[in-house]
Amino acid sequence: MINVGQAKAHLMTCWARYDRCMPTSLPPYLQPQAPTFKQDVQLISLVSLAHMMSHFSQLLLPPLFPWLKDDLNASYAELGFLMTIFFIVSCAVQAVSGFFVDRLGPRPILFAGLGLLGLSCLGYALSNSYWMLAFFAVLAGVGNGVFHPVDYTLINRRVSASRLGHAYSAHGISGSLGWAVAPALVVGLTLAFSWRIALLVAAALVFVVLFVVVLQRQKLALPSVAVPRAATGDKAMDFLKIPAVWMCFGFFFIYAIALGLVNAFAPEAARQLHEVPLSLVAICLSVYMLASAAGMASGGFLAVNPARSEKVVVTGFTLAVGLSLWLALGQVPAAGVPVLFGLMGFVSGLAAPSRDLLIKSATPANASGRVYGVVYAGLDIGQAVSPLIFGWMMDRGHFQWVLLGLALMQCLLVCSALSIQRVRRGPLALRSA
Repeated sequence: MINVGQAKAHLMTCWARYDRCMPTSLPPYLQPQAPTFKQDVQLISLVSLAHMMSHFSQLLLPPLFPWLKDDLNASYAELGFLMTIFFIVSCAVQAVSGFFVDRLGPRPILFAGLGLLGLSCLGYALSNSYWMLAFFAVLAGVGNGVFHPVDYTLINRRVSASRLGHAYSAHGISGSLGWAVAPALVVGLTLAFSWRIALLVAAALVFVVLFVVVLQRQKLALPSVAVPRAATGDKAMDFLKIPAVWMCFGFFFIYAIALGLVNAFAPEAARQLHEVPLSLVAICLSVYMLASAAGMASGGFLAVNPARSEKVVVTGFTLAVGLSLWLALGQVPAAGVPVLFGLMGFVSGLAAPSRDLLIKSATPANASGRVYGVVYAGLDIGQAVSPLIFGWMMDRGHFQWVLLGLALMQCLLVCSALSIQRVRRGPLALRSA
């Protein structure tokens, strides 16, 4: 009689011996060549161009609210809810799209995202009711939700390590440019023609970018590399057991609350505290964004060395805490308020490329899309939560609390960055039962 237990043990021993003899990677002569400077620039440019359209789509409707309100008989509350719909859908899609990026590759997901954004812009232009706008806001949210998993998978897998910091910098700057271009374009065209023409032009711009990206699709192909044996048995949800993933999610959740506060309430809170003229308040956010873009460009050089990414992030947001406290508690002349916003934007932007490098260090190579999908979902959730918390403070005249809250969020970012680096990344693969 054959002893089943002994036979099973013998088979497992044989398999272990065989497995140890098998190579876990391709031999050196079959390894893909490191990308050239030109290849890196081409990839970074294409990814950044597509990312700009993601941020562009986020600020298409809000500048048009005064016109949409009258033409579609909608209240500001109803129009504002369109953006809530957009970000809730985007958050859900972002968490899910990472799985498709890891399974199908980033290129088809990127094409689908750009295509949906173009269709949603076209739909906005043709809408003749509030509910049509709401439907296309859902479509736009679906399209917007794919970009971060796609972008960071391409950057992390294709760009050489020595230029990753500059890639993250260009990626962040492209998003800021998208935010800047959208209001200028749609308001200018609406004043000259109509809001429908403005949105048709926006749709055409998105489709042009889609055409360029499809035309250059070979430059977005991922290299064929051997997957380490330990990663081949992954279960799709195993990455959720890695503590660093949830710490990264928390980091972006807090970051989004702070960003939403700066975008919506911090300039007005500073105006009330320091008696700033409306003409100066209007430029606070613009100064912040431009300085943030300059900080990102400079931060790309600091992010060249991954070993110091934690120090750069901690230093940048620590300085931002000091500036927020100065705005909240100090005596600041009216002309100095935009200057403090600019300095805050610069030091926050300076930390951004190193922040992305810190997230990469906590991301298993075989789950990049999934991890970035979950981590960046925190960005959408934070932007949805921030107005609820700080809008309540603003309505009750607690302007100093608003700026102290900003300092608190930035302080939590410092603590979160330190925690991410301390937590060791765990393996994705489960052991055989």
